[in-house]
Amino acid sequence: MAKAFKNGSKGITGTLHSPERKLIRELFSDVIEMLEERARLHQLPEDIDPLYALTGIRPESMDLPPIADPALARLLPDASDDAVVAAEHRRLTEADSIAQKVGRLREAQLLLETDKLVLDKDAAARFAQALNDVRLVLAERLQIRSEEDSARVAEVLDASEVETPEEYMSLVYNLISWVLDTLMGALMDAES
Repeated sequence: MAKAFKNGSKGITGTLHSPERKLIRELFSDVIEMLEERARLHQLPEDIDPLYALTGIRPESMDLPPIADPALARLLPDASDDAVVAAEHRRLTEADSIAQKVGRLREAQLLLETDKLVLDKDAAARFAQALNDVRLVLAERLQIRSEEDSARVAEVLDASEVETPEEYMSLVYNLISWVLDTLMGALMDAES
């Protein structure tokens, strides 16, 4: 059973046992895969103008397709309600945003090599961001849109009573939410 993160003299520490770590690492891998699939759209052709190749920024003439997966859209939301502004922002920043998210998720995977995690504030913040990305994907898959939806998911607490894939996903969502909540509490303690 996981033990809550706490701030102490050694840093921010928490314990996740092998089955929990394995599950969370797999979730990190799933989100990385989603992001890397989108990142492949940012690859520029070899015959592109050298200036674009140097900066890695897509030319305006190379529009990105819209994000079809609602869970990926939660991870990479539009920056504006104005479609032109949103597309321009996406063209200029999405590749970097994906790279940052993937980097945090990979770092978080590596941190899960041992039961006890000992993190400094910066590592804890990056780990929290990785957990939050997983939580956003799960929330979208569970169609959490309201307080009622959230309450429905929060009711699933006993693994022995889980019968459907949605209930299992709810249980996982609740675990990720609890780990993230205790980590954020420890981070807030470290800041005060």
